[in-house]
Amino acid sequence: MTGETDLTKLLRTMCPVLAATPYSFGLLPEGASLPGAFALIREDEGTTVIAPLEVLRAAGIAHQGPWARISLTVHSALTAVGLTAAVATALTREGISANVVAGYHHDHFFVQAGRAQDAMAVFARLSA
Repeated sequence: MTGETDLTKLLRTMCPVLAATPYSFGLLPEGASLPGAFALIREDEGTTVIAPLEVLRAAGIAHQGPWARISLTVHSALTAVGLTAAVATALTREGISANVVAGYHHDHFFVQAGRAQDAMAVFARLSA
């Protein structure tokens, strides 16, 4: 199954969903695993883990956050051009920081938890 590549269609049908739980970013100790992690990103300096804030706290992993996770439910193709740029530009205009993680089917934007509703308003304007 291939995803959507047309930017206009992606923006109109992105249907963002705000996760109910706050997330955080931490560094996973070498060789460790973390049940409940949303994403692992392996870098030369270590493995970044993105997980619900409470999961990281319970595991005793130092973290930065809280962050709100906004997932776009449209199936965007990995080859789609412009979706991340369009969203990032719109969020930038509002002074909202965003960290983006792309999965096979969906894009996920992590914004400061206190700006989640502002970010959702930005997504709504982009979809209009």
